[in-house]
Amino acid sequence: MQHTSLATYQYTAVDRFLRYVQIDTQSDPQSTTNPSTEKQKDLSRLLVQELQEMGITDAELDEWGYVYATIPATTEKAAVPTICFCSHVDTSPDVTGAGVKPIIHRHWDGADISLPDDRAQVIRVSDHPDLSQQIGNDIITASGTTLLGADNKAGVAEIMDAAHFFITHPDVKHGRIRLLFTPDEEVGRGTEKVDMTKLGADFGYTIDGEALGTLEDETFSADGVKISIQGVSTHPGFAKGKLENALKIAADLLATLPKKSLSPETTDGKEGFIHPTHFEGNQDQAVLEFIIRDFTEVGLQEKETYLQNKLNDILVNYPGSSAQLTVKQQYRNMKEVLDQHPAVVENALEAIRRAGLTAERRSIRGGTDGSRLSFMGLPCPNIFAGEHAFHSRLEWVSVQDMQKAVDVIVNVAQVWEERS
Repeated sequence: MQHTSLATYQYTAVDRFLRYVQIDTQSDPQSTTNPSTEKQKDLSRLLVQELQEMGITDAELDEWGYVYATIPATTEKAAVPTICFCSHVDTSPDVTGAGVKPIIHRHWDGADISLPDDRAQVIRVSDHPDLSQQIGNDIITASGTTLLGADNKAGVAEIMDAAHFFITHPDVKHGRIRLLFTPDEEVGRGTEKVDMTKLGADFGYTIDGEALGTLEDETFSADGVKISIQGVSTHPGFAKGKLENALKIAADLLATLPKKSLSPETTDGKEGFIHPTHFEGNQDQAVLEFIIRDFTEVGLQEKETYLQNKLNDILVNYPGSSAQLTVKQQYRNMKEVLDQHPAVVENALEAIRRAGLTAERRSIRGGTDGSRLSFMGLPCPNIFAGEHAFHSRLEWVSVQDMQKAVDVIVNVAQVWEERS
């Protein structure tokens, strides 16, 4: 059963969250530095300070922007695995994270929520079905001009609160716990500089999921595709029969993509897609970038072959031009790893049930740090943090869901101790 101390525990997650979201930690996909923005360390430094104030003496921030910390074991058992809890400090580049003004809508009555700094921003119940479960709860939003940052500062605050619980309740039995806060998850580089030897954990959990009670143990597999086109450039006044415009070659390729399938806007469930994300160039040279997503390696390869074949067909009409398609692996479906370690998922599902919730396994049409960590040797599914409508000005999270996430983190550590 859930530890009785949680019934009377004074949660700190919301107070922490309200502080954290006011620190701008937006990452930058165009940056080549690690972390991609120095301001992410502003929050990371605060986390180290708060952890040290709790009495976690080894909390540290490294040069790459990663926070590591240890909660020592309280069990006498020798064989309890070391568990890592992980969240990311950065917010999405899609919407500004500067000047966030969090608002708590207490005892929410079920009506659409209009955000005060831009009345055009309305969180409609019809657009957010999970809201219907929140009547009477306290909903936190931004003010309408920024994102909120619940993705993933809700997870950060929940892990910090769970750490506070463990430190103030040494009677709760658990093994060694490692905390990891990463930068740059939103730009796909969240695990790039993780020192797995220093981390020293056996299994992990990212706290970066959506709906209450959910555990995500399957993700897209992901590749990036770059197509570099070399056209034939000449003066447009003397171009007849000579000019082969690289921009037009790129445009022809984009125009061949199906309108009613294979795109993010036309797929759901287990369907993958081909998604153009960047286009630049001139008549001489052009570059197209895509992200390719599917739940299987075969599905990825089929989509990449599809693009290559379309490109080849188009180049027949431009005999003097050439193009190179290159594929860069981004991440793979974590399920390949997690299926080899069933206890990682089973113990988390039990922890969710002990919090009085209905546990639900889901797949993510996306990826998390856990995808890469799993393939780096740390099997790592994703537990809900309560964040909703991420990467938008309509982002929201409920106080009660955040507190349940804290319960689940505490329960996970206890379940591992009991079953070891």
